[in-house]
Amino acid sequence: MMAPGRRSSTFTRLLRHGFTDPSAAERLLDGPELSPVRDDPFLLEALGGTADPDLALHGLVRLLEAQPGQTARQELLDTLIAAKPLRDRLLGVLGASAALADHLARHPRDWEALVTYEPRDLHPGVEEFVRGLAEATDPVSLRVAYRRCLLSIAARDVCGTTDVAQTAAELADLATATLRAALRLAEAAAPEDAALCRLAVIAMGKCGGHELNYVSDVDVIFVGEAAEGADEGKALRSATRLASHLMRICSETTVEGSIWPVDANLRPEGRNGPLVRTLSSHLAYYQRWAKTWEFQALLKARPVAGDLALGAEYVAAVDPLVWQAAERENFVVDVQRMRRRVVENIPVAEVERELKLGPGGLRDVEFAVQLLQLVHGRADASLRSGTTLDALQALAAGGYVGRADAEQLDVAYRFLRSMEHRIQLYRLRRTHLVPEADADLRRLGRSLGLRTDPVAELGQEWKRHAAVVRRLHEKLFYRPLLDAVAQLAPGETRLSPKAARERLVALGYADPASALRHLEALASGVSRKAAIQRTLLPVLLGWFADSADPDAGLLNFRKVSDALGKTPWYLRLLRDEGAAAENLARVLSAGRLAPDLLMRAPEAVALLGDGDAGGLEPRGRAHLEQETLAAVRRADGAEQAVTAARGVRRRELFRTCAADIVASYGTEAQPIEADQGALVDLVGGAVSDITAATLAGTLRAVVRDGWGDSLPTRFAVIGMGRFGGHELGYGSDADVLFVHEPRDGVDEREAGQAANKVVSEMRRLLQIPSADPPLLIDADLRPEGKSGPLVRTLKSYEAYYRRWSLGWESQALLRAEVVAGDEGLGRRFIELIDPLRYPAGGLTEDAAREIRRLKARMESERLPRGTDPKLHTKLGPGGLSDVEWTVQLVQMRHAATRPGLRTTRTREALAAAREAGLIGDEDAATLDEAWVLATRVRNAVMLVRGRAGDTFPSDPRELVAVGRYLGYGPGRVGDMLDDYRRTARRARAVVDELFYGG
Repeated sequence: MMAPGRRSSTFTRLLRHGFTDPSAAERLLDGPELSPVRDDPFLLEALGGTADPDLALHGLVRLLEAQPGQTARQELLDTLIAAKPLRDRLLGVLGASAALADHLARHPRDWEALVTYEPRDLHPGVEEFVRGLAEATDPVSLRVAYRRCLLSIAARDVCGTTDVAQTAAELADLATATLRAALRLAEAAAPEDAALCRLAVIAMGKCGGHELNYVSDVDVIFVGEAAEGADEGKALRSATRLASHLMRICSETTVEGSIWPVDANLRPEGRNGPLVRTLSSHLAYYQRWAKTWEFQALLKARPVAGDLALGAEYVAAVDPLVWQAAERENFVVDVQRMRRRVVENIPVAEVERELKLGPGGLRDVEFAVQLLQLVHGRADASLRSGTTLDALQALAAGGYVGRADAEQLDVAYRFLRSMEHRIQLYRLRRTHLVPEADADLRRLGRSLGLRTDPVAELGQEWKRHAAVVRRLHEKLFYRPLLDAVAQLAPGETRLSPKAARERLVALGYADPASALRHLEALASGVSRKAAIQRTLLPVLLGWFADSADPDAGLLNFRKVSDALGKTPWYLRLLRDEGAAAENLARVLSAGRLAPDLLMRAPEAVALLGDGDAGGLEPRGRAHLEQETLAAVRRADGAEQAVTAARGVRRRELFRTCAADIVASYGTEAQPIEADQGALVDLVGGAVSDITAATLAGTLRAVVRDGWGDSLPTRFAVIGMGRFGGHELGYGSDADVLFVHEPRDGVDEREAGQAANKVVSEMRRLLQIPSADPPLLIDADLRPEGKSGPLVRTLKSYEAYYRRWSLGWESQALLRAEVVAGDEGLGRRFIELIDPLRYPAGGLTEDAAREIRRLKARMESERLPRGTDPKLHTKLGPGGLSDVEWTVQLVQMRHAATRPGLRTTRTREALAAAREAGLIGDEDAATLDEAWVLATRVRNAVMLVRGRAGDTFPSDPRELVAVGRYLGYGPGRVGDMLDDYRRTARRARAVVDELFYGG
């Protein structure tokens, strides 16, 4: 009866000590290896203190089984029970690393490396590790010695004798000693090569920064020179053979596995460049060809093996180049773009588990710190450390980073590095992915001291620290700019004005002095407004810097804040609604049009938020017309009514601009819209609906002011051109026709006078100078053009079209659609023109020839003098006119028998022609792509310049801004222009075949 009771008691004790498989543990404890000590309370307690008690117990049994005899086994057991330091070290390693347990099972006497506990063993350096590897005579014995040294590092780590930074430094020192040992073996294998050259091994990356992981590529650069009297060419070949052998010694897999890969791809020209260069060759490359990231990498350069004097010469020579890197054009943008590219290249399935490269990961901290070092290290040598945490501490001490921010980042970085270390230690495999299995997460959590609910606690802590890193990643860079102009808490240091200007210049601000004045105006003082601004501005500055014109973004933000700063909802909106602040930053720095619209009525900022008043989704025509007509009804007199209608138009134009900009730039909450055609349709539809609602409101105001409830004649407005096609751009005029029909009993002359007065008054009221943008009405597409009457009766249109209509007028009527006024009259007008635009027998060959002739004449006569035709979006080859005339020719030929072609919209007609087999799929896609791109360019020009244009701007900054809107990052203006020319050229080839050749 005792055995079951004792077993139950042991089972419970094992559970209490953290074993997940108490039955298996009990069997191991009862086995011959551990039976002499199975009831020792210290052993069970020590096992329970490990990251994985089951793994530790299993490893201990394997180690005991591997001992060469009973005497050796008893020696291990006696030492284990008697010596707490060994017990904690050995069991701690066995419970954290299956790989090191395997090593101990293969080399059962290596446990003795953990027995000594002298002060020098607590923090060994390079020399101690060199001695530990000194007896290695070949790659296999080097691996065994390396693992033995690694065993002692891991023991100090898991027992808490060293913190994560000290562990990383020890791993880097062990790597240094290993590189020296590998070079020693390579030189011993080829003494004739060693005699011909001087070879220096420069550690880069984490090894160079003295912050290595357990398993990581060791990044190096090799520098070679000829020994005295030796030929340089032969010496470099010898040095290359030595360097290659060194890499193989460390990297190749043997019966004892490998150590780690040695990666020399950070060298000039990467893997395409020579493995070993002379010092002068390195310098020539860095001075002429190196990219920004290469100087960033050199921050961590440190000579570690070979000819240390040559290595020191190399570091001294490249050091000045490193600290001049921040003066390069687009420096900060290049570094930030490289960081974004790293994140974008992470497989989607791994982003959430990526500890190093993902958002809020280790690389975010390292990039931010390195960026600040390169900007401010030019003038402050105290920042020139290759170790991330040391550099962060120096940045805080110098006032370049807020102390509280630096402290939070230090804690988060240490936690994330500890996670990384323990994940790699388990199997000694190179990985940065957080495991998914509960057993792995439990071991990981326990290894970090999370014992109550390790899996849940680990998840919470990891997410918390990652969130801190994400929040501070940007703030690190921008917050001190505010501290430079704001009142600081006691004990805080600030950026000097010079340092603040340097940072602003590095960020792309062209006028740092003005930017600092804006920051001072926004953030100084002790008011609640200033306090909230100080919280918002660090992030806003980053978003402004991500645009083509950061200065304009900051200036516009100051203007909006000056106008709305005393309005309680404004700052609350930006602070509390996640999307509003970033949306505002994008809108204010993307060009002139949207800020101009906003400045005329700053309260439209509310549209950028998430709440009831917000929302960038364009309103439909019915909604807009209802709101406009209601505003007109409330107004006194026609001028006030049209002012109200224009106010609605201004607000909705801003909404549309903002939606377009946010979708084109993308935000944290909303990725860039991949479907460019959808954006074109959104803008064209929205602006056309806004224009139609404005005309409806203006018509109502004019009629009410002059005639009361009813005009003596029915009156309709017909949209033409882009207006009728729902394709208006931001800068488009409204092409229209006016038609009227006298009411019963009304004299035709009186009706005509009333109709003309309505047209005249509508045009006048919509162009009155005011804070709102004018709406220009263009009626030149009417019969007889500018020579004909502005408005005609339906009968007059019928008579004209029956007797005098020209081919181009029938073509223009393809875009005709009723937009305002009497719907019945408008419908009868459309019925009147349908036979003209969709001729029953199709288009005659003579008519088609006339259309081609007119198009050719327009190309030669209407293109502005001095304009590059290949970049003219409207009249140039492959531009809007080419695509639209090609589609319209198909419509006039086939729409009478194919109803799908009867649409005023270019893209819809093109899609219908493709579905009907009239245009091939590839040709249709080519035309659609060109039309969408040309339309996007025109919209971009208007957004950026605030005035319409049909070609790319000549001003460099405006050109960059157009590129950003179109998705081209800094330095890619040339790519944008090349892509436009290529797209237009392909479209023109299709036009030549379908329009001119068909």
